[in-house]
Amino acid sequence: MHKNKKISILSHLLVWLVLFSMPYLLSYGQEQDINRVIIHFWIPSVLYAFIFYLNYFVFIDNFLFVKKTIQFILINIIIITFLIFFKEQIEVLFFDELIKRPNDKNGDGPPFKMFVYIQMLTYMAPLLFSIAIKTTKRWVKTEAEHKEALNFKLQSELQHLHYQLQPHFFFNSLNNIYSLVDISPDQAKKSIHSLSKLMRYMLYETNMELVPLSKEIDFLKKYIDLMKLRVSDKTVVNYSFPSEETGIKVAPLLFISLIENAFKHGVSASKASEIEIKMTKKDSTVLFTIENDNFPKKTDDKSGSGIGLQNLEKRLQLLYPNKHSFKSSVINNRFLVHLEIETA
Repeated sequence: MHKNKKISILSHLLVWLVLFSMPYLLSYGQEQDINRVIIHFWIPSVLYAFIFYLNYFVFIDNFLFVKKTIQFILINIIIITFLIFFKEQIEVLFFDELIKRPNDKNGDGPPFKMFVYIQMLTYMAPLLFSIAIKTTKRWVKTEAEHKEALNFKLQSELQHLHYQLQPHFFFNSLNNIYSLVDISPDQAKKSIHSLSKLMRYMLYETNMELVPLSKEIDFLKKYIDLMKLRVSDKTVVNYSFPSEETGIKVAPLLFISLIENAFKHGVSASKASEIEIKMTKKDSTVLFTIENDNFPKKTDDKSGSGIGLQNLEKRLQLLYPNKHSFKSSVINNRFLVHLEIETA
């Protein structure tokens, strides 16, 4: 807003520099006594200002911008004609000895039609300047409002996706803990304690736009350890994360859906399975990959809602447009995910 105000002030100054120069330029080479300066400079300047601000504050908004173009043109023709006549009357009454009227017998001024034409053109200048500045100002305001509306929509959608992810994560974790209750009550208790820590992070530390990557890594490690409690010895889980402080900040909860998906579809109760999780960073780019065996859910399996990966893709499009790469594929019955994010 402050920048737009400065632009508006500079525009007005530029306009009046041009308009105030016009009478002087038109009378260049003539004798510059006080009466001649008044008639050729100050009177036209006042009339130009009248035309400019009458259109700027009244006519453009009430006629031109509401598509009453014919009325706008007619009103301005009438006003300009009146101002030309008014200026001529002032000159006749007060400065007649300094000017030579068109079509006077002894006058050497331009023909009357040419005189009116030139006068009309000079009065058109402040009108056109007024339209140009007002239109530009309106366009800038419209663009700012459009960007603000898009930003509000973006924040609302991101907030919705964020809140959508939390119950999804919570219910999936509860389902995993539920399966441990009969098999290993002690592990179920430990899992509940671990889940409370994870939910505390999700509820109280992920409301910011960006979080340190180190905190997100700590959250992912705790979640992986929680999930390892419910898998059998036939499942091998390997993970690797940057150990040093990276100084990188990322949007929270971007990677958790991929790890959830790996444990949901990459683990079998009867077959050996392996999950490989790896995160690396290069400069300000984060690379995250997961490989796991592919055990598709049966059609009658209603556990989970499949919302995780859809949520992730939408958030990536909103948070990192043209700054991310997300690919998934199945090769030799292994499900591979590749996620790359440019954080700078």
